[in-house]
Amino acid sequence: MRQPDFRNIQKVLRKERPDRPTLFEFFLNGPLYRKLAGPRWNEGTSLADEFRRLAFAFAAAGYDYATVRGSPFGFPRRDQRRAQTVSLNECAVVTDRKSFDACGWTDPQESDYAALDEVAADLPRGMKLMVCGPGGVLENVIRMAGYDNLCLLLADDPALAADLFEAVGARLVRHYACAVRHRSVGIVMSNDDWGFKTQPMLSPADMRKYVFPWHQRIVETAHRAGLPAVLHSCGNQSELMEDIVTRLGYDGKHSFEDAIEPIEAAYARYGGRIALLGGIDLDFLLRASCEDVRARSAAMLAAAGKGGYALGTGNSVPEYIPDDKYFAMTSAALNPA
Repeated sequence: MRQPDFRNIQKVLRKERPDRPTLFEFFLNGPLYRKLAGPRWNEGTSLADEFRRLAFAFAAAGYDYATVRGSPFGFPRRDQRRAQTVSLNECAVVTDRKSFDACGWTDPQESDYAALDEVAADLPRGMKLMVCGPGGVLENVIRMAGYDNLCLLLADDPALAADLFEAVGARLVRHYACAVRHRSVGIVMSNDDWGFKTQPMLSPADMRKYVFPWHQRIVETAHRAGLPAVLHSCGNQSELMEDIVTRLGYDGKHSFEDAIEPIEAAYARYGGRIALLGGIDLDFLLRASCEDVRARSAAMLAAAGKGGYALGTGNSVPEYIPDDKYFAMTSAALNPA
């Protein structure tokens, strides 16, 4: 197992060259976590135990940090049916002012972040935690209102739409404010999918009006605590990338797809202005040979010689990605030729 050294991912997020090739991932998957953690995966049932298991699995895979949720805090929602796809319109809990007022909001200050302290002494030496959110600003608004209904609200009742974005955004700011107080935390991740393959889910004007102000405050919360902030966001963001780089102040951007813009092209365009993370496309990982996966991963590390890049997938590591493909990718960083 490679010894974690959080200073390397810190250098990446400062747009510097790390001391050795560095890995980045949002999350892996249950079977892979169990394989990496071995018998330790079954130890304990508390939230702190979950964080310990994740930390050991991430460390065993060669990462310098582990992704955790921070606390049980979340937003009101109804269960969705899950098949091959998940509807963005089903199970809305906010459809009008009355349902908005009655949906049962909770607050992060009422949640328990103690697990972040409980796990601190047990983290592998040299490792920190990356705290993500229970979804992001736009994601949670869509889950609560439904996508179609949100689009109608923006046109028919913009005051209610603004109140919904504020109710979600302000709570997420407080979630991160609670998390950054704990010494085990080294990175803030805002995980908020914004787009389809061809365009953002809302117009750029509406993104700037309703969504971006809360992301600015999340980044400010991280930076006041001396921590870097990473944006994980899927979809085509070509119309929004300048906002991400210059207006929002994120230190790193994650989630790339070859069908939108390959990571190689994104690094050529934005490298040196913001750290770029991951980008080895999931469809490529699934279809390519292990040899081609390793070759592309090694080539991307070489192309990012000026720094500000960490190797990983374009999104996460779902169960349908064969383990040998995942390990072929990471071997380019862990065992460079």
